[in-house]
Amino acid sequence: MKDLTVGKEGKLILSFALPMLYGNIFQQFYNIVDSIIIGRYLGNEALAAVGASFPLIFTLISLIIGVATGGTIIVAQYYGAKDMARVYKTIDTMYIFLFIASLLITVVGIISSSAIFRMIDLPEDIIPQASLYFNVYATGFVFFFGFQGTSAMLRGIGDSKTPLYFLIVSTIMNVLLDLLFVVVFGWGIEGVAVATVISQAGAFFSLIWYLNKYNPVMKFNALKMRFDRDIFKRSMQIGLPTGFQQTFVAVGMLALYKVVNMFGTNVIAAYAVAMRIDSFASLPAMNFAAALSSFVGQNIGAGKQERVRFGLNATLRMTAIISIAVTLLAWLLPGAIMQLFTSDMGVVEEGKKYLFIVSPFYIVFSTMFVYNGVLRGAGDTLIPMFVTLFSLWVIRIPISWFLAQHMGPEGIWWGIPIAWAIGAIFSFFYFRTGKWKTKKVISRN
Repeated sequence: MKDLTVGKEGKLILSFALPMLYGNIFQQFYNIVDSIIIGRYLGNEALAAVGASFPLIFTLISLIIGVATGGTIIVAQYYGAKDMARVYKTIDTMYIFLFIASLLITVVGIISSSAIFRMIDLPEDIIPQASLYFNVYATGFVFFFGFQGTSAMLRGIGDSKTPLYFLIVSTIMNVLLDLLFVVVFGWGIEGVAVATVISQAGAFFSLIWYLNKYNPVMKFNALKMRFDRDIFKRSMQIGLPTGFQQTFVAVGMLALYKVVNMFGTNVIAAYAVAMRIDSFASLPAMNFAAALSSFVGQNIGAGKQERVRFGLNATLRMTAIISIAVTLLAWLLPGAIMQLFTSDMGVVEEGKKYLFIVSPFYIVFSTMFVYNGVLRGAGDTLIPMFVTLFSLWVIRIPISWFLAQHMGPEGIWWGIPIAWAIGAIFSFFYFRTGKWKTKKVISRN
């Protein structure tokens, strides 16, 4: 556990963000290896099927993760205020909510997956594999939410290292099980999903065992948990805007897939690979923004609002350096990066075009995320939601569709950085108004 209210702001944020970043690099490493195994051993159709499944998965989990984010902000602010009784109540309430929610979305997802894939015009020859992968993957939602929720609560109390260790073990297990189930047993795309479920379950149960034994704050006992309506209401007020934002982003990804699907399997496969690369490239921004949110939450809870600006500036500098480095790598080695996933040169060439267009704007994406991290840490989640929805639904999707009619797939790719730029501009100007300073969640009694 770490007190983020004292010490050098940049150093605190860096030390807090790095374990999360390492953990997510391992997670993305698994995703990349997962895609390499699928592309090399199961073919472009399977690669496209898994790629098409992720927007649906993201759509189903986004609202729930948003509400849990609200709980994390409350934990951070109560922890900053040293109100441990309410920290415990918040943790219990979030666990109960996540368990019930995970069961509901598992049922909804399995029932509706095939219909959704047809709704976005996924080619008929890909739908059976996409549905099979998704339906098996969905059985592990309860473990996914358990691990992610526990990790989020730990970050709220200043511990970003513990989840890292368990995530590393889970990632290594996932890769080994992928190789065993796909390469050795020949289970196909179903084996990839089974490997993920087993690894997520192992990560969750081992983390809970460790916390019950060694952590004085995070104790998991299902029989003693109590649901606090007031805290849940506050979590909903803070988290729902983030949840709705992420949900509409996920639905937007599905809508964008409908445009991508117009151009056939090679473009779908290239987009699936490009999303993996984008996910990797966006990790620094997302993790530093999450660290900044915890930093802002604790300092606002402790009444040290003046530290926020120093933390923001330090985070912007760090993410800018990393974003530029990643862009240079993507520009210098686009073909080599794409060929890690597939030997099909049609897919490789389309992916190279994507990287040339999108990667120079990674710094814009990171700037947008960092400013939104300050707003969320302060409890002002409504404005980031509106900014994201506007840039996605009013800018990105219409522009991508329009340009695709005149430029082909490259028009879709251009819609992405245009939307990032507009989102970053809006977030910056709202931050400068200072209205977020009035959105403090808790009262210091």
